[in-house]
Amino acid sequence: MPAATPDLLMRTLADPTRRAIFERIAGAKETTVGALTQHARVSQPAVSQHLKALQEARLIAGRRAGRCTFYRAEPRGLQPLAAWLQQYERMWSQRFDRLDLYLQQMQRKENHRARKR
Repeated sequence: MPAATPDLLMRTLADPTRRAIFERIAGAKETTVGALTQHARVSQPAVSQHLKALQEARLIAGRRAGRCTFYRAEPRGLQPLAAWLQQYERMWSQRFDRLDLYLQQMQRKENHRARKR
């Protein structure tokens, strides 16, 4: 199954309730809908809908054990988003490097002017 697109991941994680559910799952080894519902400020059916969206984005996986489904985070699901963000990290890093060089040049000019006085 191919990885989710950055667009799907951003849409999925844009919802604050869904993001909180994902963070709770990521912080636990495994958890159930019941445990998630206790901490969410939404109903059990709403939690189930959020879990479905997280699964479709490949951010979580479920494991059935009897009548319960145990959910765990799938860190690799964030890879497409991380890869997309890396290109901007490189861009900003280059811009900050150029700004640093510019500021160093300005400081040298200022020091040179101060010595002439």
